[in-house]
Amino acid sequence: METRGQKYHRERLAEALKEELSTILAGELADPRIGLVTVTDLIINEGGKSVRVFVSVTGDDKEAAATMEGLRAASGYIKHELAENLALRHAPDLLWTLDRSEQVTGRINELLTRIDKRAKKNKEE
Repeated sequence: METRGQKYHRERLAEALKEELSTILAGELADPRIGLVTVTDLIINEGGKSVRVFVSVTGDDKEAAATMEGLRAASGYIKHELAENLALRHAPDLLWTLDRSEQVTGRINELLTRIDKRAKKNKEE
């Protein structure tokens, strides 16, 4: 069972990791495969040994796949930078996950708009 202090520490660490990852991804990586990336969420496992990083990538599926490949290749460097910048004894392993929630939300909004237009059209007839 996790105590309140441990939970608070993990939440603070998650916020610091998210901010630092955003900074690193915004300007320190020189890999041409990595496009415009935004860290949308971050989940630390209970032991703190690994972190699932959800990222949103601007571009099509091909660009997203290349960006994810580049992020996985740069994980060692990013992990080292996190440990150094946040003064961590052991930086967690980074597990990259593509976050498609914005695309899904856009598609749902598009479908709802179509339904609304059809309903108005049928009401007029």
